[in-house]
Amino acid sequence: MGFAILTTVLWSLSTVLANKSRQSVGAMRANLGRLFLALLFLGVWAFGFGGGFGGAGRDWFLVSGVVGMGLGDLAFFGSLALLGSRMTIVISQCLSVPIAILVEWLWLGTRLSGAQLACSTVILAGITLALWPKKRADGGAAKFSGAGLFVATLAAAGQGVGAVLSRKGFELAALAGEPTDGLTAAFQRIVGGIVFTVLWFVVLHWLRTRHQPPAPAPAWRDYRWVVANAFAGPIFGMGTYQMALAVAPSGIVLPITATTPLLVIPIAYWLEGERPLKRSIAGGVIAVAGAVALTLVR
Repeated sequence: MGFAILTTVLWSLSTVLANKSRQSVGAMRANLGRLFLALLFLGVWAFGFGGGFGGAGRDWFLVSGVVGMGLGDLAFFGSLALLGSRMTIVISQCLSVPIAILVEWLWLGTRLSGAQLACSTVILAGITLALWPKKRADGGAAKFSGAGLFVATLAAAGQGVGAVLSRKGFELAALAGEPTDGLTAAFQRIVGGIVFTVLWFVVLHWLRTRHQPPAPAPAWRDYRWVVANAFAGPIFGMGTYQMALAVAPSGIVLPITATTPLLVIPIAYWLEGERPLKRSIAGGVIAVAGAVALTLVR
């Protein structure tokens, strides 16, 4: 549970740093920069102190990266344009939990207790209350589309199934007597996902430069946000996420990490002056209470 909570803190910080880096150097440079830095530092750890690019669970970690960091992340960013950030986060974060629970139960035979399922439900209810989009200024309903729902569901499936694939990798590594540490698993996972991300941004960059001149290169000092985001997100954040999955079912880990957007609310208020809604605060309290209860029940 400690690793899952630490992941949530790191990912919430990474979210704010990602926005800072995007504003400083642009979306493509920010995303590719953080991923290649993560690949470098995690690779140094894996080959210097960890399991390198081997191990009985390696192939499953690679596939987990393709499904979660590749297909899942691309679907997430696609959904942002169709549904907006709040609706995308609610659907992708909350729906990934039952998907992971169902897949891990059918495939790996992992069963959660009634109390654990109840606490997970409380967490998801709090997240939904806190992040559900408010009505537009004209009184209309929140932004919604069938295509957006489909793409957000793909993002949720990528996150949920990707977590279970990592669980399978840790299980095979343990059975083979080759326990894999979280940072090595994160390295192998990022190798699988980075190919999809690189190809996506290369194609996007090519399409954009056909119709508009390239933007001027940012100053070197602007990349400090990219470095900070890399350490908070894909390096240590992904490492603690894999450590959590190594010892706990995905149905326990994902409800806790799904509270990441809630921690962003006070950070955004502190750094950017964005005042949260009373409903967001109430939902956050409910979700945090559910997370605390989940750490105590068996």
